[in-house]
Amino acid sequence: MTMLRFVLCCMITLCLTACSPSDEAEKSETTQQKTNQVAEQVVEQTKAPSDQAKDYKDEYKMSVVVGPKLPWGAGATHFSDLVRERTDGRINIKVYTSSSLMAGKQTNEFLLHRQGVADFCFASTINWSTTIKTLNLFNLPFFFPDYKALDAVTQGEVGQEIMDELQKKGVSVLAWGENGFRAITNSKRAIKTPADIEGMKIRVVGTPVFIETMKALGANPVNMNWGDAQIAFQQGVVDGQENPVVAIEIPIKIWQFHQYATIWRYAVDPLMLTVNNKIMASFSAEDQEIIKQAAIEAAEQQRATVRKGLIEPDLSAYETLRENGMEVTVLDQATREQFRAKTGEVYKNWVPKIGEDIVKKAEEAIKASR
Repeated sequence: MTMLRFVLCCMITLCLTACSPSDEAEKSETTQQKTNQVAEQVVEQTKAPSDQAKDYKDEYKMSVVVGPKLPWGAGATHFSDLVRERTDGRINIKVYTSSSLMAGKQTNEFLLHRQGVADFCFASTINWSTTIKTLNLFNLPFFFPDYKALDAVTQGEVGQEIMDELQKKGVSVLAWGENGFRAITNSKRAIKTPADIEGMKIRVVGTPVFIETMKALGANPVNMNWGDAQIAFQQGVVDGQENPVVAIEIPIKIWQFHQYATIWRYAVDPLMLTVNNKIMASFSAEDQEIIKQAAIEAAEQQRATVRKGLIEPDLSAYETLRENGMEVTVLDQATREQFRAKTGEVYKNWVPKIGEDIVKKAEEAIKASR
């Protein structure tokens, strides 16, 4: 680059002096200034991408709360690979799985992300909902009837409002991924009506809405980590749990612990592929666009993976549960309404916290999707 600057300066100086009278020595300083300015402009235009990225960090950290083999973790790795390939190695994103950046405390992820501990995240709306109350929209019991309704919300006006809110808080949502609708499994009996769940001890995530929902249904919610939960299942201390089928229950072979599965879609867990605003602003416009497109592609593929076998006519995921000895009950919409009717207090408590306006908009979007 130094040699290029020297050659350009010589050439431009010759051109400028050739066009000037020899007796105008007093203009030599101005001529030199012009020469330097033109040379700087040409050098700037010939900079390689590696020069533009000289201020980039050697490594950017991405947080994921699950392991790398689950569809969620694999989606984060796919995004990282796409960015690395398409930026020719200028941006290297290392995926930190199993909450390793959060010291195991998943609900701290948003705050640490905003502070810059994690540059990128592939985050659960459930984990962030303790801090961002609007995200409890996805935790409202039996609110979303199906994937079509979910897409109408996340990909529409409501989804954009959520993205705008997060952007103002220091984090940008690049794309929506998915952990999936949560199904319930247990070792006691098939859950076909609200009465069937009464008295059961169900392991749930520690988010308040989930605990209140289980109590409203007459169950006894228990919050514990997955390692302790498996021991509790084996000892019969805890009867059941709730998780997405393809994203969690099949990979962990839930049939080792439980005989009964009920597909009731009582809550859904969208994922958000995000970046810290300051980090995003540090990238060139070209690299920002690469990151955005990589996020969209990775998230679309990840959503397709976790939905496979769960939407008619392909219901092979349920068959996988049955083939491994589980009795699978799929609730129709009328039965789901019976369960929802028992959770009125949850709605009364949480709709004001989420925001009545955004809940109404979501209801309208869901209705329009039917």
